Amino acid sequence: MIHQYQNNGYNIVMDVVSGAVHVVDQLCYDVISELDQFCKEQEEPTLEMLKKPQVLDGLMQALGGKYAKDELMEALSDVTELTQAGQLFVKDTYESMIEAVKKRKTVVKALCLHIAHDCNLACRYCFAEEGEYHGRRALMSYEVGKKALDFLIASSGNRRNLEVDFFGGEPLMNWQVVKDLVAYGRRQEKVHDKHFRFTVTTNGVLLNDEILEFVNREMDNVVLSLDGRKEVNDRMRPFRNGKGSYDLIVPKFQRLAESRNQERYYIRGTFTRNNLDFSEDILHFAELGFKQMSIEPVVGSESDPYAIRTQDLPKIMEEYDKLAKVMIEREKEGKGFNFFHFMIDLDGGPCVAKRLSGCGSGTEYLAVTPWGDLYPCHQFVGQEDFLMGNVEQGIIRPEIADDFRSCNVYSKEKCRDCFAKFYCSGGCMANAYNFHGTIHDTYEIGCEMQRKRVECAIMIKAALADK
Repeated sequence: MIHQYQNNGYNIVMDVVSGAVHVVDQLCYDVISELDQFCKEQEEPTLEMLKKPQVLDGLMQALGGKYAKDELMEALSDVTELTQAGQLFVKDTYESMIEAVKKRKTVVKALCLHIAHDCNLACRYCFAEEGEYHGRRALMSYEVGKKALDFLIASSGNRRNLEVDFFGGEPLMNWQVVKDLVAYGRRQEKVHDKHFRFTVTTNGVLLNDEILEFVNREMDNVVLSLDGRKEVNDRMRPFRNGKGSYDLIVPKFQRLAESRNQERYYIRGTFTRNNLDFSEDILHFAELGFKQMSIEPVVGSESDPYAIRTQDLPKIMEEYDKLAKVMIEREKEGKGFNFFHFMIDLDGGPCVAKRLSGCGSGTEYLAVTPWGDLYPCHQFVGQEDFLMGNVEQGIIRPEIADDFRSCNVYSKEKCRDCFAKFYCSGGCMANAYNFHGTIHDTYEIGCEMQRKRVECAIMIKAALADK
């Protein structure tokens, strides 16, 4: 499967199966395009097929008015060489691995601990309903948290590195329990030969010197919630009295980022149709001095006034292109920053199982409510159809894990012919469920944005290779 596109003056060719990416001249770009079309109409591309005389004849017929025969012969030779090296027209062998992936045993490596189903902000787009998650306000007790960590250790098999995200609501509203659970986890590391990687996701309202010192000592990562420019942030992330949060939290976030040497944290924002010029918010983060950032598209139904609609996509695509070009300029000037959605590993990347099946929700990653219930991820919390068990009894509905394990880029028809499928691994299952009533589908608006982000990320790699 081949995907070709042109961006910022670069002709880019992707071999989807192998992951090989080629930046080519216009001649090779046109030749590959014709060969790809020929292969789709005639037969599966093979080395033998590329060497057939009729292939060159077909290129002459299609492109002879634009290029000379010797040019086409040279380009065809180059394409044949790349095909022989397994970098073009590679046959898809991944589908045959699906059954092995589906049979993998559930081994939990990460928990999202809902340490607080309560919040001191009233974000207008919050899927957690100000921390209530379709239920009641509650704080996780130390005892429930201990049982959650015990469950993780017992369910982790041979995995040594375990991940725990303190989540909410706002986890700093239950700070003493966070500290106590970290201490408990550190004690268990020695007993069970495990290592906990703790993360906290916070809106920063309660961040102070004592918390900062603890976070820098114990947390592998910190996620800081901020939506961008003051007017954007304060419109969507106010306190319950309507007052904005920007002025209070930004200085705290700046101090935390500097105290961590601009590493092991990221600013996490959300853009809505109220700020479709979201590249300005990302650049605002950069001007504030932040080096690690993300801004996610809001997900909501069309009845929500802030929700992104299909008609917003052209503007969003322009913003990603604009951001990509600015990031290249800033990197060349020594003022670069990392934007999560443009971070792509073309040399290694995720393992085959991850490429096929995604984030691991419901199998490797679970969310835990304040009272100890287990759900496939934080976005399913409160939806009783997805209640998998609890920290005392463990997983008592394994069929839910089986369903999530069977969800992959080949079980979703819309993914089969998508060039980005091995980068997003089928997208967010919660979004698919919320829009279509099944995890075996896709959220189309999200897919369009994902494809654009992959294209921009690869173009950035090409541009920086030239610097």
